[in-house]
Amino acid sequence: MGPFPVETERLLLREFRAEDEAAIHAYAADEEATRFTNWGPNTKEQTRAILESWLVVQRGWPREVVPLAIELKTERRLIGGTGFTPLDLKARTAVFGYVLHRSYWGSGYATEASRALLSFGFRELGLHRITAACDTLNTASYHVMEKLGMRREAHHRKDARKHGRWRDTYIYAVLGEEWRG
Repeated sequence: MGPFPVETERLLLREFRAEDEAAIHAYAADEEATRFTNWGPNTKEQTRAILESWLVVQRGWPREVVPLAIELKTERRLIGGTGFTPLDLKARTAVFGYVLHRSYWGSGYATEASRALLSFGFRELGLHRITAACDTLNTASYHVMEKLGMRREAHHRKDARKHGRWRDTYIYAVLGEEWRG
């Protein structure tokens, strides 16, 4: 129902479908793929529940949560997820994130998907500011944000707990007037 898909050279950012459940679970249940997320690894029930919630929210537009599948066009395969969580069109701000199946790490897909999502947010939705957060140990993730031209604005110490350890978080941001994607 929203203004999707968003297409890049190699990827399609599209809304999720019920038949995506197995592909989502393949990365959402992976301890390595979810090591730095604030969720996971998922049980099958957790993956099914989040997918069902996404399918419901996708029925309306505009919406505060915009989950999108990352599909590799050549394989017609779902390889990860991205989106805005939350999206506040009134305040013209959004927070975004991404996760990829680890078989697809290191190929530039996170950067390509994120660049397309940010361009969509600034150009199509008229956003003013987009932010993202990552565990300070997740060098691959903050390198993606830096490649996008985002600026590190904060270092939150021991602000989240996962797998029995406190983690530090970096906050990155970019303004629409700075965006060159």
